[in-house]
Amino acid sequence: MATLGQRAEQVLERLGDVPSIFFEGSWHSSGGLASRASRAAAGFREMGVAPGDRVVVMMANCPEVGIAYAALWRMGAVPTPVLFLLSLDELRHVVTDSGAVAVVTTPEFLATCRAAAPGLPLVVVEPDPAADPAGVTPWAQLEAQPETGLVDRDDDDLAALLYTGGTTGRSKGVALTHAGLDAAGAAGYAAGHLPGRTRGLLPLPLAHAYGLLVAVTGLHAVEASTSVLMRWFDPAGFLRLVQEHGVQTSALVPSMIGMLLTQPLEEFDLSSLERVSSGGAPLSVEVAREFERRVPSVQIAEGYGCTESSALISAQPPHERRLGTVGRPVTGVEVRIEDANGAVLAPGVDGEICVRGPVLMRGYWHSPEATAETLRGGWLHTGDIGHLDAGGYLSVVDRLKDLIIRNGFNVYPRDVEDVLLAHPDVIAAAVVGRPDLRVGEEVVAFVSLRPGSTCTPEALVAHAREHLSAAKYPREVRVVDAVPLTSVLKTDRKALRTLLREGP
Repeated sequence: MATLGQRAEQVLERLGDVPSIFFEGSWHSSGGLASRASRAAAGFREMGVAPGDRVVVMMANCPEVGIAYAALWRMGAVPTPVLFLLSLDELRHVVTDSGAVAVVTTPEFLATCRAAAPGLPLVVVEPDPAADPAGVTPWAQLEAQPETGLVDRDDDDLAALLYTGGTTGRSKGVALTHAGLDAAGAAGYAAGHLPGRTRGLLPLPLAHAYGLLVAVTGLHAVEASTSVLMRWFDPAGFLRLVQEHGVQTSALVPSMIGMLLTQPLEEFDLSSLERVSSGGAPLSVEVAREFERRVPSVQIAEGYGCTESSALISAQPPHERRLGTVGRPVTGVEVRIEDANGAVLAPGVDGEICVRGPVLMRGYWHSPEATAETLRGGWLHTGDIGHLDAGGYLSVVDRLKDLIIRNGFNVYPRDVEDVLLAHPDVIAAAVVGRPDLRVGEEVVAFVSLRPGSTCTPEALVAHAREHLSAAKYPREVRVVDAVPLTSVLKTDRKALRTLLREGP
């Protein structure tokens, strides 16, 4: 194992100074990025940031996000990535709970950061010269320092503090170590790399665990590659960049794939695109097949992970994909399925997915009780329901907390959603349970339709009834302009339950 700062030095030594990142019209070389990170590390130290200190990084994607991470790793501090879509209260909680000593941001988020972190130094990339300069350090000032060497850190020292979405309460800080992220990067590269696939496109937020995994995977590269970085995902922009740069690979979440399917894919030359990794949420088999039908050069490879596992648990072997599963556990990771009493279940039987291996978090920040519960027996209890097949491939069925119990029967929202997504007029679907005095919980579906569709809720109920048992099909379907998503583009079931309470 090595620290992430050491890995960054090793990959530069191995591959040399080569074109690395294309962002909004400009190329950035690997050597130039490394030099900027080294100078920024000295700048952070000059500001008073010390090894072990947490620094909040709240920006949309740009090269400075990766430079900030690399600089903080280099001088021994801990990036605390934050999605820029967080509310003021959510950001204030992260700043306070993490004990952050500084915040890195861009001008459009400066006011929010200033309100959430009063008194903390603020580093701003390309600050507005007309704005109030109080407490603001321009990013260029960090890089004005001479380059600096690596600070010694142990493999088990904290490398990142990521906050979970907090859909069931206050978000918790997930403490990830250098060793854990390094193991995930190595396993991710081994699982997904094929020689010659060297042109990638990254639309995922680098502040999310999935985006961070993609970044640390690159530290294990054995051949030079280039990445086209998007500030944020835009389906039309994604397609243009694939065509312009001959992109071969990309990493997406299912909602992004769904958005791409609403675009005129056939009007773009996407023949270079060979592999799309999908993660972050379950992917419908029907959606995967439809995307592959319309972009024949592509194979979608669904994987699985969570923040507590450094975003990686399983991946599809490059030449042995099994559609409808999330692949096999990656190198060094063990998976078993447990029942409610902790007994290990046989292949094919659904239960809680439990994980053991070097990728696991050190624990939840300042939450020893939650850590002990989640890591009991040395296994990460993911809260996800799934099963292993005889070949060791993992299938994820749903979240334990999203399970609907109707008349004593378990209804997994994903089963219902997959059936609805198979209807040609449905582009997005989400299912939640509504309390019901007669059956306990009733199944309610929210769907968005293709433009121009005249499909009715009654027709969708009939479609679901045709393909699902009487216990599972939704008695109510609500058509919405867009299924609500969280800041990381997962279905926002909390928002859906609020809609349920408010009525049609």
